Amino acid sequence: MAFVTRFAPSPTGPLHLGHAYSAILAHDMARAAGGRFLLRMEDTDLQRCKPEWEQQIEADLRWLGLDWDGPVYRQSPQIAQYNARLETLVESGLLYPCSCTRSDIRAALSAPQEGVAHPVYPGTCRHRPLSDRQPGDALRLNLVRAFEALDPALLNFEETGPRHHGLHRLGQTFATQTIGDVVLSRKGEDIVAYFLASAFDDADQGITHVIRGEDLFDFTPIQVILHRLFGHDLPIYHHHRLIRDEEGKRLAKRDDARAIATFREDGESPADIRRRIGL
Repeated sequence: MAFVTRFAPSPTGPLHLGHAYSAILAHDMARAAGGRFLLRMEDTDLQRCKPEWEQQIEADLRWLGLDWDGPVYRQSPQIAQYNARLETLVESGLLYPCSCTRSDIRAALSAPQEGVAHPVYPGTCRHRPLSDRQPGDALRLNLVRAFEALDPALLNFEETGPRHHGLHRLGQTFATQTIGDVVLSRKGEDIVAYFLASAFDDADQGITHVIRGEDLFDFTPIQVILHRLFGHDLPIYHHHRLIRDEEGKRLAKRDDARAIATFREDGESPADIRRRIGL
């Protein structure tokens, strides 16, 4: 099998050491396998994503010694297509409209939910048909119906990362209790869920290996379900360790002191960056 992976930052700020680790690791794994390394700008947040950040990201990656195959892929021109492709799920009766706000959801949950990445939607609007959709309503995936439409054997996915290594068998009970009926889009706002757009792009670009931080592992089950609902093959997943600060917190774009551009200005070399991140 050919090895095709990608680095997919959002151009909303500077690259930091954590981004460098993810990009270098994906690049080096692809080159070692004789495969392809792609660069994708996940720029669907039209308010926060800026061309100047995109230019800075590309400059930092080149300075790090990374090169990518083909042109840079951008999500923003694809938003209308992402929404149009949801019609497949509409025709299958797998989506329903939802008017619940975050405060509505918190109020509906009777107790804190342990061990989940986000509050699991309690299904308040699950009874509503799409014909009842109102302006501002979100579209949610009916997870129970999704499982009814899929062969359970298709939902097993392979993980090669150090923390979650092995074959994962995605069961309905686990999914409904930890994922719930997720929002896929919001009407009139041109907003498409990260995990939906990313799944579409991975399939369209022929991505065989998804290499990203372990903080995104919890998104994998819903992406596996979406891939299978649209008839996609599954990639192999590799969720790597995170680069953390002195207090053990993962780095974020607000950590400008650890931005790659700052280290460049201070006279460090790409080799210095590799040493800093343990490569």
